[in-house]
Amino acid sequence: MASLNKVFLVGNLTRDPERSYTPKGMALTKFGMAVNHVYTTESGEKREEANFFDIVVWGKQAEAAAQYLSKGRPVLIEGRLKYESWQNDKGEKRSKISVVAERVQFLGSGQRTGGQEFREGGPAPERAERAPAETPAEDITPEAPAASKEKDDIPF
Repeated sequence: MASLNKVFLVGNLTRDPERSYTPKGMALTKFGMAVNHVYTTESGEKREEANFFDIVVWGKQAEAAAQYLSKGRPVLIEGRLKYESWQNDKGEKRSKISVVAERVQFLGSGQRTGGQEFREGGPAPERAERAPAETPAEDITPEAPAASKEKDDIPF
C-alpha cells in the first residue's frame, strides 16, 4: 500500500526562529507559524480562525531561516508531519504533531521575483534554485515541547 505525508502551509511566524545544533554540528531551527482560515457560516457571517503549527528546519535551511526570518514574517513551508509523544513532569502523557520543513520560501517584504526559496543542499537564499530536498542523515531525540504558549507566540 502506498503512503504519502506531505503538507503545504502559508502563514506568518508567531515567534523568532531559535537555532541550535546537534552534537555532530548539524543546525536545526524551530519556530511557530500561524495559518488563518476564513469561512462563511450558513447565515452568511464571515468567521476567521487561526491554526498554530510548530516548524522544524534542518541543515543549511535552518541556518538561512534563523538568519532571514523573524516574528510576523510571511513564509511558505513544504514538509511532512511528525508525531511526537512524551511524559511531562507530572507523569501525564502529552503529544503533538509538528511539521518538518523540506522547503522554505520567504514571502512578503524583501521579496524579489516571487519570494526567496531555500532548500537543503541549495545555494544561499539570494540565489535560490529548485533542488531536491534532503532528509538529514542523523536524528536527535526531540526535546519535550513547552506545555503552554506564551502571550508573545500569538502573531496578532
